[in-house]
Amino acid sequence: MKNRLLVAAVGLIAALSLSACGGASSGSSTAANTKVVIGVDDGAEEHWTLLKNKLKGQGIDLEVKNFTDGAQINTATQQGQVDINLFQHLKYLSQFNVNSNGTLVPVGATAVYPLALYSEKFKSVEELPADAEVAIPNNPTNQARALLNLQTAGLLQLKDGGNSLSTPAEITSSKIKVVPVDSNQTVNALKGTTDAAVVNNTQAQKGGLGDEKIIFKEDLNSESLAPYINGFVVKADRKDDPTWKKIVDAYHSPEVEASVTKLNDGNLQFKADWTAAKLQEVLTAEEEAIKKTK
Repeated sequence: MKNRLLVAAVGLIAALSLSACGGASSGSSTAANTKVVIGVDDGAEEHWTLLKNKLKGQGIDLEVKNFTDGAQINTATQQGQVDINLFQHLKYLSQFNVNSNGTLVPVGATAVYPLALYSEKFKSVEELPADAEVAIPNNPTNQARALLNLQTAGLLQLKDGGNSLSTPAEITSSKIKVVPVDSNQTVNALKGTTDAAVVNNTQAQKGGLGDEKIIFKEDLNSESLAPYINGFVVKADRKDDPTWKKIVDAYHSPEVEASVTKLNDGNLQFKADWTAAKLQEVLTAEEEAIKKTK
């Protein structure tokens, strides 16, 4: 009898020991919560704390991992070092997938942000002089968008109306001189020798550019801006995990949206109604367009 009790006790201790070794890791779940690591480039912002607290009540332990480079975030997601990321629009994602043989897909939309035309010398597009110098970002994901923006403003014309892959070489007529610069230098160009500059929302914030210096802004409800909708991104083989919907829904809660809106001075349009399937259609079209140029 004593021997049977001893064996049972040893078995119980062994079972407890094995159980204690089974800690949660990235993307794993326990009876208490599911740990999710998200890769971002603005991890210190208030909305991440709000999102983490909101998700705790839904059994999700969100760890925010900050990076300084978008390509690193996507690579980390592709390699499984992070479970999900949020920092990019579909156009940027399409470039990564095609150029790096990536298999990343969107699982929910956040918002579209403006790529506005700023000037410190002039108050309107009409005031720009003939052959005014206008700086635009030279990176592939924003250069075409900037050119389309200038075309809509009536400052130039692109071959066949342009598209999301247009370059300055496809300008057929222009009232201005387009000056491509590094996206991080658009504000410096504006404060330097150029008459105006197309600046993304992040750089405008960093450079202290207020709305009063915008002389042309895109219609954020335009369907033509679909490739520039930002979204949550995961590896394709994990796209059906129900955890992602909880994260997307929590992001679009009133508290989190209010924080994101404040951070961006209201310069954004949320796209909560865009489903993962609808986002994937846009992404696939962008990827196919890039492949045709190779």
